[in-house]
Amino acid sequence: MIDELFDRNVAWATGRTRSDPDYFRRLAEQQVPRYLWLGCSDSRVPANDIVGLDPGEVFVHRNVGNVVHTGDMNLLSVLEFAVETLQVKHIIVCGHYGCGGIRRAFEPPGGGGLVDHWLAPVREMCRRCAPDLAQLPNDAARMDRACELNVELQLRRIAATPILRGAWQRQQSITVHGWIYGLGDGLLRDLGLKLSSLDDAECLDREDDFAGLTEPITMVRRHAEEAFAGLSMLELQLLEEG
Repeated sequence: MIDELFDRNVAWATGRTRSDPDYFRRLAEQQVPRYLWLGCSDSRVPANDIVGLDPGEVFVHRNVGNVVHTGDMNLLSVLEFAVETLQVKHIIVCGHYGCGGIRRAFEPPGGGGLVDHWLAPVREMCRRCAPDLAQLPNDAARMDRACELNVELQLRRIAATPILRGAWQRQQSITVHGWIYGLGDGLLRDLGLKLSSLDDAECLDREDDFAGLTEPITMVRRHAEEAFAGLSMLELQLLEEG
């Protein structure tokens, strides 16, 4: 089964070279993606495939539930590299209908595991939005709406990061989009969520739909500082041990 993956890789590389002999040479020289994709780890939502882009055209970060944690070193380093080094023009926060992470967030925490901890802000969102979700006709509609609301929540959280706010303060051209993908038809849908400046972000901040779910800017900054400070301490420890 594992060997089959190598066979498939050879077939893929051979096919690429046959149709474009210089493909891998160009790809190896540099990557110049215009897009940063923040999506779910679900194996049915491969970023490059669903937007029809080749390797090198989209910079990708994925996790369970496409969640933005403001102290997540993994996400922060991806965001910083995309914004400051790659100079991406668009950040796409993309959820999907039928998300297992959102479904799990509707359930009581299962013993305090890592996934339950990870999904805590999504679970709180579901709890806060329960009265509105209850107005929908069935569980499927409630799940779909929760998946959409989660995109908005994560878009708000990434817009609060010092990295993105700093880029907008420098007048760097970056637009954050909120999209959702349909597993049943393979189509992307624009949720009409778009931020291109500090003014846009601050207008969204004044809306109280997610009051208490998005962290104050000071707390976001502190989380980022603590994350990087933690990394520095780890580096020092590794140097001492080495």
